[in-house]
Amino acid sequence: MAEGYSAPSSGPPGGGRGSSEVLLTVSAEMEKLQEEPRHLSRRVKGCSLDVHPTETALVVQYEVEATLLGQLGQPVVGERKECQKIIRLKSLSCSTDVSSLAQKVVDECRLIQPSKLREVEQLLFYLQTRRQPDGPTAAAGPEKRRSSSPRDFPPYAGVQLDEEASIGSMDEYVELLYEDVQEKVRGARLILQLALNPDNLGELVQNETTLGALARVLREDWKQSVDLATTITHIFFCFTSFSRFHGLVSHYKIGALSMNIVEHELKRFHLWQEELQKKKKACEEQPENPGLRRDHDKSFRKFQSLLSKQEQLLKVALLLLLNLAEDTRTELKMRNKNIVHMLVQILDREDQDLLLVAVAFLKKLSVFMENKNDMAEAEAVEKLARLVPCQHQELLNTTLRLLLNLSFDSGLRGEMVQAGLVPQLSRLLADEAQRQTCTFLLYQLSVDDRAKPVFADGIPQLMKLVFDCEEEMDVELISLCINLAANKTNAQIICEGNGLKMLMKRSLEMKDVLVMKMIRNLSQHSGHTKNLFLDHVGDLAAQISEDQPEEFVMECLGTLANLTLPDLDWALVLTEYDLVPYLKDKLTPGSAEDDLILEVVILIGTVSSNDSCAAMLARSGIIPALIQLLNDQQQDDEFVCQIVYVFYQMVFHKATRDVIVQDSQAPAYLIDLMHDTNAAIRKVCNGTLDIIAEHHRDWGKKIKAEKFRLYNSQWLEMVETRQEDEDGDAFAGTGDVLERPYLFYSADGILSSDGSNSPDFHADFQNQDLETGFMSSSLDQFVPPDQVPPARPVSAFGFRPDERFFYN
Repeated sequence: MAEGYSAPSSGPPGGGRGSSEVLLTVSAEMEKLQEEPRHLSRRVKGCSLDVHPTETALVVQYEVEATLLGQLGQPVVGERKECQKIIRLKSLSCSTDVSSLAQKVVDECRLIQPSKLREVEQLLFYLQTRRQPDGPTAAAGPEKRRSSSPRDFPPYAGVQLDEEASIGSMDEYVELLYEDVQEKVRGARLILQLALNPDNLGELVQNETTLGALARVLREDWKQSVDLATTITHIFFCFTSFSRFHGLVSHYKIGALSMNIVEHELKRFHLWQEELQKKKKACEEQPENPGLRRDHDKSFRKFQSLLSKQEQLLKVALLLLLNLAEDTRTELKMRNKNIVHMLVQILDREDQDLLLVAVAFLKKLSVFMENKNDMAEAEAVEKLARLVPCQHQELLNTTLRLLLNLSFDSGLRGEMVQAGLVPQLSRLLADEAQRQTCTFLLYQLSVDDRAKPVFADGIPQLMKLVFDCEEEMDVELISLCINLAANKTNAQIICEGNGLKMLMKRSLEMKDVLVMKMIRNLSQHSGHTKNLFLDHVGDLAAQISEDQPEEFVMECLGTLANLTLPDLDWALVLTEYDLVPYLKDKLTPGSAEDDLILEVVILIGTVSSNDSCAAMLARSGIIPALIQLLNDQQQDDEFVCQIVYVFYQMVFHKATRDVIVQDSQAPAYLIDLMHDTNAAIRKVCNGTLDIIAEHHRDWGKKIKAEKFRLYNSQWLEMVETRQEDEDGDAFAGTGDVLERPYLFYSADGILSSDGSNSPDFHADFQNQDLETGFMSSSLDQFVPPDQVPPARPVSAFGFRPDERFFYN
């Protein structure tokens, strides 16, 4: 045979439709003359070619005509049979010479006429270029489902038999299912041999007697023999590997029975463990008794044997359930029967193949919140943590993917950090096969601020991966670094040595926005880390231009805005790189994206802390631009807060303070913003207005009145409402509230009619804090102590203007 071409070996006669050898079916009369082959004429008629849907193989469809000849050579009995031959091309690869291989196939397969050479070549080219699905050999048909990794290995090979099964002897195998347990096991294993070949599943589906007998035996006798239960469950597992047979398996209620099997075996396992623990404890209590030791050793060996068989049964049963769980309605039924807790219990086992099935099943279930909550309740994370790392690569990868699914829950992320997964995952970054999944998972864990310090030990490995990337960096990797750079301790480790210098060089050369975002996070930390940026201010300022990408410029602006350093001469930076015109132009609404404009405002707030810079910005006309921007972005709290902060910085300097107060409407806007619902905006406004009130008397009165109105708004509203009810429009007017005396307390002998005494005076009197001299000089106005009314509340809210505090 040619390289890359493998012809199927001839099997025993009597195979069913779909086998790889030529199939002949003859009548009873023909069987009698089987010893005289000369009386039997076989002829192949017709041939059609196709590709196997799931294998790298060609399928040859043809028709065989078998004719029984009489004594004189005349045909007596004839029968036609449609057959197929599968030509598997095991070594076909992208480098195989398709033309040469097609010629060899035609030469060595007599069923294919030489005229079909071109057709064979086209089919081989299609096989060479199509993407092969992962998983085991599948049956033909569009309903084939893509296999997942646990199905790549046979869950249970069974005990090898000396005899080879034939589909023509199916009736004999079914009869064995009615004998004793050993014969039942033998019959089931022979049927399993046939079921392992996907080409035979179609024949088995048509045999309802066989399937019914298998389902009955499994339902009645699975507790009597683990081998019998494992073998029959494996037969039905072969059917569940294909979606079109799921209805058949559900018809016989094999899924529910498999759930019962798994639950029963788990309970049995706990009983074995308890018994073994009792014997072990007895040995420890009486170490001088050799009989107890021998009994324990014997029980332990038996436990190991039973455990091995049980794990085979659990593995095949779970694989069957995993296949059936393709239907979400079936999966919901499993969840209602507590499948999640069963799978979490299995995570304590040591068999890696069984663990792989359990973890893969949990991974599939974890996409639903209810199942995720069940896993959290069963403490699945703690049990999964012991599997990271492990030698079984497929198990390790599946475990990491399950943990990734669970990491979207904040509580489970905390459990992963507590379980010590961060150092383990950091070390796994060196494994290229697991690097991507580990990076995803570490990124998820780095979202929580409390977990960021735990990453400190793994930062050198991360930085090595960053600097080793010659071209574009993986988004997941740099995103993880961006998150970690937000922590001060991590930032110090990142900047150690030439870390910051190398990051800056990479970012500026490649205009890498994500690396610059990481640098921006590094720049927000005070202390030594921020001082390191003094050497790179010029490089960052040089990027602030229209020629650079907008996203990159935005990150450079944000980085500069974080550099609140006393030793930094901002005036020199603005002058040398001519940044003032750029900043002013970007303040125009619509000139750029809002995010870029916001970064410009933040940078202006930073540089305004410098006296000369503030004056330079004021002369350039930036203050009116800021007020216009404030008016346009008044619905955006972030914009409003940052613009007010710019005013706060500028009012510290006399030159800019006069411009803001006298030549702009900024104070009026600030007074309006005192009522804002955002606490941060109110705080910055109050600080700014306090400075303005301290240096400008006229505005000070207005600010004082507005603060009084704001602080006593409820009291004022109550007073004005009551007075309006009594006097109509007596309170109408728009004058200064502090100049309206009828809003103050009035009482005979205490307050004058012009309101010269403040409410504090009245409060002091109620608390009896007035000086003795005053009290003694006015005793003739008061009643004796025993006739003084009860004390009234101090606050203005308890005061009623229509009541008098003193008796005449």
